[in-house]
Amino acid sequence: MTDTLPLPLPVVSAELQSRLRTRRSAPAQALAAPGPSDAELTQILEIGARTPDHGKLSPWRLVVMGPRSRAEVAEQLSGLAERRSLPPKAQAVLAKLTAAPITVLVISSPVPNDKVPVWEQELSAGAVCMNLEHAANAFGYSASWITDWYSFDTEATALFGVRPGERIAGFIHMGTLAQPPLERPRPDLAAIVTRLD
Repeated sequence: MTDTLPLPLPVVSAELQSRLRTRRSAPAQALAAPGPSDAELTQILEIGARTPDHGKLSPWRLVVMGPRSRAEVAEQLSGLAERRSLPPKAQAVLAKLTAAPITVLVISSPVPNDKVPVWEQELSAGAVCMNLEHAANAFGYSASWITDWYSFDTEATALFGVRPGERIAGFIHMGTLAQPPLERPRPDLAAIVTRLD
């Protein structure tokens, strides 16, 4: 038997630690140009797709939406909200959908598999959303992971090309903020962490 040395722990840069410690979602309706360039967006998407994925199923789809496509869908959603007599807030939240220069729609698309539960596949789609936020931040942009009423309404999701068996995991809006987002209270670790020896 040969002795093996433990692998050294990777060094986490102070810059990365700071980014992760201060990460904050941007108000989606306040995101403005500039947004990621095509080359930056390609890299952001590559980082987003590099996520935990039990079984290598890629149980998600990404849809890049520019301002025109979102404006068209927002107009249809506005009509849907009116027909259904939804409260005024249903109309107001459509501003989140149209403000940012770029939006990546993450669609959870579970793959039938006898070893990987759908729940794990949906968690993987959520991890894609978080990776996209981190990647946008790494390129100097602000991001906001949003779901609103139109993420869960079957008639609304059809406007985004969501197929049967799929669900919207989130809209990741990316752009630039004029001012840093405000901090908000964070969980008290003592209240949410249990340590087992």
